Amino acid sequence: MAVSAEIVIRVARPADAAAVGRVLSASYPSLMGEAYDVRLLSRALPIMTRASPVLLSGGTYYLAERSSEAGLQAVGCGGWSAERPGTGALEPGLGHIRHFATDAAWIGRGIGRALCERCVADARAHGLSRLECYASLNGEAFYHALGFRRIGDIAVAMGPDLVFPSIRMVRPLR
Repeated sequence: MAVSAEIVIRVARPADAAAVGRVLSASYPSLMGEAYDVRLLSRALPIMTRASPVLLSGGTYYLAERSSEAGLQAVGCGGWSAERPGTGALEPGLGHIRHFATDAAWIGRGIGRALCERCVADARAHGLSRLECYASLNGEAFYHALGFRRIGDIAVAMGPDLVFPSIRMVRPLR
């Protein structure tokens, strides 16, 4: 799937872990800086900016790449899973948007929207009726613009003494 002549979205693979990590690291620190306390981010970002091997091997996680004379450059990533983040629980008809990011230098160029559209199309093809996401506080407007509605605030556990304030959102697919 092409966003533009120079951006292509493809299924990510385990070998893409470093590229995904670079996108996450080029996105989350700068975009979350105004929404979260610096002390919380200093503890959460090392966890959040690591690519998930499970997502990379699942076939429903995507990488947006820019083609240039220097080669391919990863500029966005994101995907979905049937399993609920953190618990692995399954609910019939429900999928979960996972680990979305766009390199801060590429925000506003349709990359995040194209990644979400890919997820929506694939989730529909897998028979899902709705998608849920745990949006960061700064990400609520992005997901709202993509048709997600706020369910409520949640605290995402990231370790024994680390919780990350987020927003639970849902989007019907039918």
